[in-house]
Amino acid sequence: MQTVLVVDDEPKIARLARDYLEHAGYAVLTAGDGPSAVQAARTRRPDLVVLDLGLPGLDGLEVLRSIRTTGSMPVVVLTARDTELDKLLGLELGADDYVTKPFSPRELVARVRAVLRRSERAPETGDRIAVGDLVLDIPRMRATVAERPIELTPTEFSLLATLARHPGRVFTRSQLLDAAHGEAFEAYERAIDAHVKNIRRKLEPEPARPRYLLTVYGVGYRLAEPE
Repeated sequence: MQTVLVVDDEPKIARLARDYLEHAGYAVLTAGDGPSAVQAARTRRPDLVVLDLGLPGLDGLEVLRSIRTTGSMPVVVLTARDTELDKLLGLELGADDYVTKPFSPRELVARVRAVLRRSERAPETGDRIAVGDLVLDIPRMRATVAERPIELTPTEFSLLATLARHPGRVFTRSQLLDAAHGEAFEAYERAIDAHVKNIRRKLEPEPARPRYLLTVYGVGYRLAEPE
């Protein structure tokens, strides 16, 4: 059984999320403040974290930053801060998705399920993508560039794999959003820009002058074909 850590300082919201996630078949841990969330993430190693941004003790963005220093554990941000800046901040720090309060518990479960699905793909023999010196091991969700490992979140890996399967093909933000979520959530195409920024930071020797993940202005992105 997969385990989800729900972090929220409002007990009613934490209970609501816990009840729906347990009904969906997940084991659920809870934390009510930032320090407890960091401790639980490090010691209990849940399969996914649902993280509120407005936390006492340690801000949710700081909790997310701390989680990201230790690995690529999937994170769904849960926030009442319904502004583009806050969404982008969370995504740029490595969140895989976000849900805005007030939220539908069924939507939260669907988002959690979609993110976990990206991180637990069934093994496929020989499912390996190589584009020049970029290599993606799909079953193990491992990526290397010039034999250097790069640590990607499930969403980042999914986006890069989509591009790598068709080097040279231009994908619109909408197409990449569909590939990342796999379900008909509301479009928030700026989220793709945040994920691309993260991938470039990890992948490119010079993120400001990318040579792998290229922007096609006015359209979207493409992965450069090997020379």
